[in-house]
Amino acid sequence: MTPAIVLAEKVGIDFEVLSYDHDPQSTAYGLEATAKLGVPAEQIFKTLVVKLDAKQLAVAIVPVTGNLNLKHLAKALKAKKAAMAASDEVQRSTGYILGGVSPLGQKKLLPTVLDTSAENFAQIYVSAGKRGLEITLAPKDLLTLTRGISAPIAQT
Repeated sequence: MTPAIVLAEKVGIDFEVLSYDHDPQSTAYGLEATAKLGVPAEQIFKTLVVKLDAKQLAVAIVPVTGNLNLKHLAKALKAKKAAMAASDEVQRSTGYILGGVSPLGQKKLLPTVLDTSAENFAQIYVSAGKRGLEITLAPKDLLTLTRGISAPIAQT
């Protein structure tokens, strides 16, 4: 049981956990989840940790089919610039390893932005905190649990 699942159970939201056998050779974690779970790629979202103005960490959640637009993220969080955080900072701040970073149950609650494309779905999939483990939940529940906002931060 991961901190993400514990949090979802604790607050009583409607969710489901799906698992698959993670291939240790795979580095395209979201696309691997798409293939192994048979879920449309547009519904699977990756969790990225960034550094705002070279100091504050934040979380961006975008579809695995696209990329994060750092300028749009910085604007959404009222920062001058955003850059990807170093892997050691990600692990230290979230408690999760790369490829298994969940937006839920992180050690420290960070400013979080969910791409507006999530609004097209009743349920989306995000990492449940471990490679090979996904949690599906409503975008509005994800925003509530992370105290996040929604903004157009993805680019295809």
